[in-house]
Amino acid sequence: MAAPAKPDPDKGERIAKRMADAGLCSRREAERWIALGRVMVDGVVLTTPAVTVTADSKIVVDGEPLPTRGRTRLWLYHKPTGLMTTHNDPQGRPTVFESLPKDLPRVISVGRLDLNSEGLLLLTTSGALARKLEAPATGWRRRYRVRVHGRPNEDQLASLARGIAVDKMRYGPIEAMLDNQAGSNAWITLSLTEGRNREVRKVMEALGLRVNRLIRVAYGPFQLGNLPRGEVHEVPGKILREQVPDA
Repeated sequence: MAAPAKPDPDKGERIAKRMADAGLCSRREAERWIALGRVMVDGVVLTTPAVTVTADSKIVVDGEPLPTRGRTRLWLYHKPTGLMTTHNDPQGRPTVFESLPKDLPRVISVGRLDLNSEGLLLLTTSGALARKLEAPATGWRRRYRVRVHGRPNEDQLASLARGIAVDKMRYGPIEAMLDNQAGSNAWITLSLTEGRNREVRKVMEALGLRVNRLIRVAYGPFQLGNLPRGEVHEVPGKILREQVPDA
């Protein structure tokens, strides 16, 4: 069977996608920027993201030409608790991106970790790569170590392999294993592919367990390992191409 043809950029693509692929922002952020009048195409200020651009389009954001697509880069970041995974928090809370080294280029996150979660967060210059690695179809598993208050039932944990419905939301299969019980707290290792918003916390609460620490230790083939809290490590290009051949 022949491989599917790749999209031809000369046939056009949505402006928000082009901005995200340039590593300037996420698609959602691009749409917000357009609504604020920050984006021009061929000398016209956009008022809607429903605009198709081509390789010949002159795109200007905040008075500066849209950056050209450079090589795709990926970093591992050990996110501490107390940081929002967003470029701009309406409540003024500190963000991941404010804490990154100043010499890092503009990056976007692959998925998110909430304010009180910690551990491995992938950062990339490519919106296309971020979307690919976030998609459940990619099959990359996220692995977490979770400390909960309560006494987990091992049969209940095993049942998560069949998926679970919580508040009318259906979550896919989750591998869960009790590591140890120490007094009123227990450590559990979880592995899943969906990574929906607050999925781990909601599922644990459905089992009567309250999460008091959540650490992502792996995302696909990439491991947190001994990376110090708050530190960033770039994935060598050779390894990135081995793990994501079309990156």
